[in-house]
Amino acid sequence: MKAKTKKTPKFTTKYLDKLIEEATMDAYNESEQAGGFLVMIEENLALPFVTQVLGQEVTVGKVDITKRDQIVAICSCGKVTQAIPILDLPMPDPRPDGAEWIDAYRRLARELSGDSKNGCLSAD
Repeated sequence: MKAKTKKTPKFTTKYLDKLIEEATMDAYNESEQAGGFLVMIEENLALPFVTQVLGQEVTVGKVDITKRDQIVAICSCGKVTQAIPILDLPMPDPRPDGAEWIDAYRRLARELSGDSKNGCLSAD
C-alpha cells in the first residue's frame, strides 16, 4: 500500500518556525530537539513512500534515530536495507503527507549549524 502524496507545497518560514517550536517545546538541548522531531516525523509522515537514492528506487518504511541523535530514514531496495540521514534524503515529487516536518527539521539544522543554506545537525 502506497502512502498518500500531494503536489510539492511551498511552506513559509513562519509556518516552519511554528513546527520547530512545536517539536522542540520541551527540549533543553540538541539531543532532545532531535528526539522531539523524531516523534513529530513518526506521527505525521505518511509511510511508506518511494524515492530515489543514487539513482535507485528505494522505499522509505520508517524513521529512526541513531545513538548520535541523527534522524535517519530506513530505506529498502529489494532485500537490502540502509539508514539514510533524513537531512540528506531526496524527497519525491509529489511529496508524502507530513514532509513539512522534514523541512522544519532541515531548517532547524541549518540554524544550529549557522548555515542558512545547507547545514545539518551533528552527522557523526
